[in-house]
Amino acid sequence: MDKTDKPEKLVKPARVSPRGAATRSALLRAAAQVFHTVGFAKAGVSEVVSVAGASVGSLYHHFTGKADLYLALYEEFQQRQQERTHQAVVEARAGGESDPTRLMNIAAHAYLLGCIEEGDTTRLFFSGDGPPGFDHQLRSRLTQWTDRNVALFRKADEPVDEALLIVVSGAMLLAVAEVVRRDDAEARRLADDITGLLTRLEPRHRTAEPEA
Repeated sequence: MDKTDKPEKLVKPARVSPRGAATRSALLRAAAQVFHTVGFAKAGVSEVVSVAGASVGSLYHHFTGKADLYLALYEEFQQRQQERTHQAVVEARAGGESDPTRLMNIAAHAYLLGCIEEGDTTRLFFSGDGPPGFDHQLRSRLTQWTDRNVALFRKADEPVDEALLIVVSGAMLLAVAEVVRRDDAEARRLADDITGLLTRLEPRHRTAEPEA
C-alpha cells in the first residue's frame, strides 16, 4: 500500500433515537390508513401527518415523500412474507420433508396465506394504484422470491430453468390478485387449489449439447 493511501473508515449507520423511531412508525401507520381509505393517488402528505399527529418536517426527515412511504410499507410487508415462507419451509424440513416440489408448494402456500391474512395491505400493493414504476418493481420482487424457491429444484452448478421460473412467478402474481378478492374461506380454498397445481410442475432436465 502506498503511504498516501489510507484505509477507508467504516461509516456506522446513524442511530435513530427511540423518539425518532416512534415518529417513523406513526407515520407509516398513518400512511397505511390514508392509502387504504383514499388510495395512493389521492392521498396527500398533509393527510398523513394529520393522522399521525406529526409535522410535515418530521415526515420529510424520515421519508422523501408519499412514494417513499408507500415503498417503505411494501418493504415491511415483503419482509413479513419472507419470514412466513422461511418459517414454513424450516418447519417442513424439521418434520422430515425434503421433496423439492413439496417444499416449493409449502413456501407458495405460506405466501398466499400471508396475503389473505393481510388482505387490506395486499390489496394496497396489488391494486395498480401505486407510485410510477411500482408494478415493475412488484413483478421483479416476486420473481426474485420465486427464484429462491425454484432453486430448491436445482443443484449448485445447474442454471435456473427460466421457463419454470416464469410460469411459477406469473402464477403467483395472478394468484395473489385473485385470493385477495375473495372472502376468507373461499380465498383459502383457492390458495390450496393453486398451490396443489404448482406441485405438478417439474423442472426440465436439459441434455448436454452434442460436441461438434
